[in-house]
Amino acid sequence: MRNVTLGLLQHGCGADPAANLAKTLELAAKAAEGGANIICTQELFRSQYFCQSEDHDNFALAESIPGPSTEAFQAFAKKHGVVVIASLFEKRASGLYHNTAVVIDADGSLAGIYRKMHIPDDPLFYEKFYFTPGDTGFRAFDTKFGRVGVLVCWDQWYPEAARLMALGGAEILIYPTAIGWLPEEKDELGSAQHCAWETVQRGHAVANGCYVAAVNRIGKEADTEFWGQSFVCNPYGVIEAKGTEDQEEIILHDINLKQVEDFRRIWPFFRDRRIDAYGDILKRWNQD
Repeated sequence: MRNVTLGLLQHGCGADPAANLAKTLELAAKAAEGGANIICTQELFRSQYFCQSEDHDNFALAESIPGPSTEAFQAFAKKHGVVVIASLFEKRASGLYHNTAVVIDADGSLAGIYRKMHIPDDPLFYEKFYFTPGDTGFRAFDTKFGRVGVLVCWDQWYPEAARLMALGGAEILIYPTAIGWLPEEKDELGSAQHCAWETVQRGHAVANGCYVAAVNRIGKEADTEFWGQSFVCNPYGVIEAKGTEDQEEIILHDINLKQVEDFRRIWPFFRDRRIDAYGDILKRWNQD
């Protein structure tokens, strides 16, 4: 099937995880009713973005995979015949936690998981306190509606991650996200920060000849104002659909995966890669 409808769920989150799950399932149902084939949540949708502080109590928000949220979305996917990508706070074992996305196929089966590989540690984004870096590698997942690569938020800035997903056959790169402005930076740097975030992902689409979808939350939580503006861009990097800065919405957008094949034939970047000359990419720094 080459014609696929994406459904990106952009909304705010409250303090009650159960209420957030119920709200996300409700929005997902509306997306399915609107014709979505692949539905994606924003990053860590079950809670507010707790990484703004280092607080051991927040580990209680984590859950196992499979677990309650996975099972709820598996039942949902099977009922509606849709693919779901859901971003969760995973408790793998006592003292071992990950920022994990589950990929659920349209028959309700768990196609696989991706554990966030790049973990930031910035003011109000203290993720290294909570998350162990992922160990799943960069692999794409076959689903009823296409082969998808799933990365999470900070992974957005790394061309290596996007390239490896594409080399695994991904036709769509999907990024559950929680990113926003800090109040002391917005006036001076806000526009430039957003431009950089959007532009680097559009570049991943072009360099890899695939679609890119980024799903961001909205609203102000503690000191962070999440900037929304979830979007879908095509292999040429052209944004075909985009959300607002501050409105709850479902971004429904039709894509044609034949464009991936067409683009890669016209601009055969994979053919012309000099894999014999890229060894230094495995070094931390090349001027030592």
